[in-house]
Amino acid sequence: MKEFPLVAKTYFGLEQVLANELVKLGANDIELQRRAVSFTGDKALMYKANLSLRTAIRVLRPIVTFDARSADEVYEKVKAIEWEQYMTEKNTFQIDATVNSEVFRHSQYVTYRVKDAIADRFMERGGKRPSVRLNNPDFYINVHISHYTCTISLDSSGESLHRRGYRTTQNDAPISEALAAGMLLLADWDGQCNFVDPMCGSGTFLIEAALIALNIPPCIYRSAFAFEKWNDFDKELFDEIYNDDSEEREFHFKIEGYDVNPNTVRKAQENIKAAGLAKYIKVERRSIADFEQPEGKWLMVTNPPYGERLVSDDMMNLYSELGTVLKHRFSGNEAWVISSNPDLLANIGLRPSEKIPLVNGALECEFRKYELFSGKRNDYLRDSNEFMRENRELFE
Repeated sequence: MKEFPLVAKTYFGLEQVLANELVKLGANDIELQRRAVSFTGDKALMYKANLSLRTAIRVLRPIVTFDARSADEVYEKVKAIEWEQYMTEKNTFQIDATVNSEVFRHSQYVTYRVKDAIADRFMERGGKRPSVRLNNPDFYINVHISHYTCTISLDSSGESLHRRGYRTTQNDAPISEALAAGMLLLADWDGQCNFVDPMCGSGTFLIEAALIALNIPPCIYRSAFAFEKWNDFDKELFDEIYNDDSEEREFHFKIEGYDVNPNTVRKAQENIKAAGLAKYIKVERRSIADFEQPEGKWLMVTNPPYGERLVSDDMMNLYSELGTVLKHRFSGNEAWVISSNPDLLANIGLRPSEKIPLVNGALECEFRKYELFSGKRNDYLRDSNEFMRENRELFE
C-alpha cells in the first residue's frame, strides 16, 4: 500500500516515548516535534496507530501545507483544496484550529474562514453545502498555523485517543489515560515484575499497567474512530487488524491499588471490571500509613493530590508519610511520583535519581524517580561498582 505523511499528537515530555512506540509499530521517517511526532506509513499503519499507540491523543493525516499572511489568503487556499475527494455535501464536519502566529491571533476567526472556504467551494459546484456539527461529525478537520505556515489535516481519530472507552466513572480530576501510559513507559514498566499504586484514584495507572503487561491495544474498547467514515475506509483491513491478538502475552505478577476513600475504591473496581481486567488487578481500601513491605520485586507509580489551590498540613503530612513508607517499607524497589508542587515533593524527604518535566492538564509537573536501596545507599553503590569491575567485559 502507498505510504503518506502522518502526525501523532501527544503531551509535552512524551515525544520520545511516542517515537519509540512508532518505531515498534513499523513507522518510517520518524521526526520529533513539539508535542507531536511526524512519520510516514500506509493505511494499515494509520489504523494500527489509532488502535495501539498508548501515548498519542490523535493521529492526523496532513493533506496540504502552504504559507499565508492573512485570513483571506487562508480562505482562498483552503477553498482551492479538492474537498470533494474527501467528503460530500451530505456530510457534516468540525474544525479544530491551533494558532501560534504574530499575524493570526484568533484561532476562532481562522476556524470561521476555513469553514466558509469549504462551504463556498461546495456551493459554487453544486448549490449545496456540508454542515458544521460539533458533536459526532462525519469529518474532523485540523488546522495548524505556525507563524506563516498553515497545515490542513484530516483527523483520523475523532475523539481524543486518551478516551479509551473503559472508564465508566471517575473522580473530579483523573489523570489522562495517555499521560498515565506514558509515565509507565518512562518508568520502564514492561510487566516483568509486580506493580502498585498506593493512591490509585479511579484506577487509571492500574488499568494502563495491565494493558501494557498483557500487550493489549489501549483503544480496543473504543466504539469508533473518525477514519471509519472516510470514503476510502477499508473495513476488511481494519477488522483484520482489530481482531489480531497474536501479540498479546501472559502476565504472571501482581497489580495492586489502594485508596483511603471507599467510594474511590468502588469507582476503580468498576473501571477495572469494564476493562475486563478484574482477574489481574486487586484494589482495596487502605491508607498510605497502612502500606506494608511487599514480597518480591515491585514498581510503584503514583499521582498523589497536588494541593494546587491550598497546601494544607494534611497534604504536607501525606507526602511526608509517603516518604516514610518508601524509605522503610519499600526497600529494594523503585517508585515514581508526579506532582506540580515542589514543596510537597521536597516533603518526601528522599533524593530523586531522576526528574522528568511533564504537564498534567494545565499544571507543570515533575515526575520523580526514587530508588529505594536495601541497606545503606553507599553499600549498594560500592557493591555495584565492584560487580562492574569484576564483570567489565559484559559492559564493553
